[in-house]
Amino acid sequence: MIEQIYTYFTIETLYMWVNLGVLPFWFILIFFPKSHLCRYFVASIFPIFILSGAYIFALYKSYQLNYDFIGNFTLYLGLDELSRLFEDHLYLMIFWTHFVAINLFLGGWIVKDAQKFNINKILLAVPIIITYLIGPIGLFIYWIIRIFYAKRMNLYE
Repeated sequence: MIEQIYTYFTIETLYMWVNLGVLPFWFILIFFPKSHLCRYFVASIFPIFILSGAYIFALYKSYQLNYDFIGNFTLYLGLDELSRLFEDHLYLMIFWTHFVAINLFLGGWIVKDAQKFNINKILLAVPIIITYLIGPIGLFIYWIIRIFYAKRMNLYE
């Protein structure tokens, strides 16, 4: 039984589950940003805890295959080295899990911050959807919306 579970969890399966697993969190952030479900289930540590498990599993698989973790630091030497690292599915899965977790955390932060200024949930859906797809641009759009609701501009808050 354990062997069947072990052979089921490949990197491709993990990729599928990470992508499908975050969708309910994003739907709650978009459609129910002011609900208790969002506050306690999505905008908390819970989804990050789950994605950390996927991250640790990918690291474990990498360790089992004698992956060269020190070699990851070559990504700072240029785009050619970065593209070489992305050829490895394990590294790509670690990167993708990192990307998904950070964007989800950012989406939860945007929702919590928007509640301070009572931003309309329909207007909030635009930067949340864009954050799901391209995190930094969604944050920038939210920041523009936030300026008008807060009626001030703070760069450090």
